[in-house]
Amino acid sequence: MIENDTIRLLRECDAGIKMGISSIDDSLKYVQNSELREYLEKSKRDNEEIQQELQELLHDYHDDGKEPPAMAKGMSWIKTNVKLAVNESDDAVAELITDGCNMGVKSLARYLNQYKAADEKSKGIAEKLISIEERLAVDIRKFL
Repeated sequence: MIENDTIRLLRECDAGIKMGISSIDDSLKYVQNSELREYLEKSKRDNEEIQQELQELLHDYHDDGKEPPAMAKGMSWIKTNVKLAVNESDDAVAELITDGCNMGVKSLARYLNQYKAADEKSKGIAEKLISIEERLAVDIRKFL
């Protein structure tokens, strides 16, 4: 049970990181404010560091991870690119990223509760991701 929950939690973290990095990448081309850009780039780097650690754990479990659901990824891309094409402003970017952070925190918290038997290292990764998402949402509030 511990191994199954661990792998499931790691997969969900993997999908979440991929969605987060993709959303930041999609948004960066619309950012004008250098401080907002720095917050987004730092969050992306933090996610990439955790992604590396996550990939090593998945490899140890002989698992390839998980891609974000195609529908969610497609809808996120459409929402980001359509909204920002119409309103290329830092407040629009901040709003989209904040919404994404909030969804990520909610999903990761749900998975932590769902996969209670996961090992502590995997839970720690999920908690780090939650912390990164929460911090970014707070940091970029001034751009809303």
